Amino acid sequence: MSTAPAGAPAPTPLLARTVPIADPGDLLDLLPRPDAAATVSWVRRGDGLVGWGVAARVDTHGATRMVDADAWWRETAGTMVVRDDVRLPGTGPVAFGSFAFSRRSDSGGTLLVPQVLVGRREGRSWLTVVGPAGLGPTPSLAACRGEVTPVTGPGEVSFTDGALTSEEWQQAVAEVVATIRGGEVEKVVMARDVVARTGADLDVRHLLRNLADQYPTCWTFSVDSLVGATPELLVRRDQGLVACRVLAGTIQRTGDDAADLRRAAELARSSKDLGEHELAVASVAEALGPYCSSFNVPDSPFVLHLPNVMHLASDVTGVLDRSHSGGPSSLALAAALHPTAAVGGTPTARAVELLAEAERMDRGRYAAPVGWMGADGDGEWGIALRSGQVTGPRSVRLFAGCGIVAASEPAAEARESEAKLTPMRSALTS
Repeated sequence: MSTAPAGAPAPTPLLARTVPIADPGDLLDLLPRPDAAATVSWVRRGDGLVGWGVAARVDTHGATRMVDADAWWRETAGTMVVRDDVRLPGTGPVAFGSFAFSRRSDSGGTLLVPQVLVGRREGRSWLTVVGPAGLGPTPSLAACRGEVTPVTGPGEVSFTDGALTSEEWQQAVAEVVATIRGGEVEKVVMARDVVARTGADLDVRHLLRNLADQYPTCWTFSVDSLVGATPELLVRRDQGLVACRVLAGTIQRTGDDAADLRRAAELARSSKDLGEHELAVASVAEALGPYCSSFNVPDSPFVLHLPNVMHLASDVTGVLDRSHSGGPSSLALAAALHPTAAVGGTPTARAVELLAEAERMDRGRYAAPVGWMGADGDGEWGIALRSGQVTGPRSVRLFAGCGIVAASEPAAEARESEAKLTPMRSALTS
């Protein structure tokens, strides 16, 4: 593994070699080892990217953590020797990243290039190997995997309160509601954490497999020990087109199809949830405006059905303004968008100040950008929701958040947070 300061190229010239391969089967089943720090994943509906090992890496901090990482990647990718026989999004050199929610967080940010990457898109599969320039031909997938260790379960799992108990968190929510009703802000997104401890050393592949099976329409990710399945796409940049999926407004599922259809209709008519959603969409449109020559904002949201909850969702799309040096990279767009009203609040700057005080914790990389980009700047960045940070061989810090508005009831928000913790709890205990 090589680590470089922001703005400096990788210390050793690298060769990125991509070749087509036969369909390798389930991508997550290819991961050879349990190490969360050196395993990357971005998989949805069976397609996507998985990788292992670290060929290059940068760690950044502070307000410019994403900007610095973006600059490092441009320089690093620019020095690489690239032999790409496939030429699809996700081929050639690819960097995976995750970043802290707050510029003040000790968690900073990480952008890393895996040594081995396997991808699949629209029926085509490929293998990318990154290593010192001058290496021989790309080895086979079997050789790249090396010795494969069997996937192991976590044993008995226990959960304890994080920074606040449920009762303390509800009290904090009540205080935020009072502030909102006083007119200082319109919305504050409050997060809470829970600590999971396992009886055996954690195998990240166990988590990823369960998340992908239970939430196939979400993006199942793993980057630098941050693991989850997010339903929210912060931004995708693909050949000049930009897309964002905005989620705000949530209702828990009951497990009864007829009852859930009624609840979906209630969600679609809820003035509280529609108002919350409108604020989130507006914040995305405002942030994208300077970077797009045109974009489209839907008139009304649709209801996104997930196994545990339903969300109001809107897909915002645009055409990138490439008049200045090809336009911003996908990571630069993610930096411009973060934090959206969906994960911070409205007005966002003041809401983020309030949540930092009310939550009484450092969110780390929860609710911040996580994803990947190629050498051309195209890529996909999600918001790290329904996620956990692996903090030790047998510990994971789980997160969930809720949008608090004037009409919010603390007990109802606590129930919503429990529903949003379900994916990670279930992935650990299944």
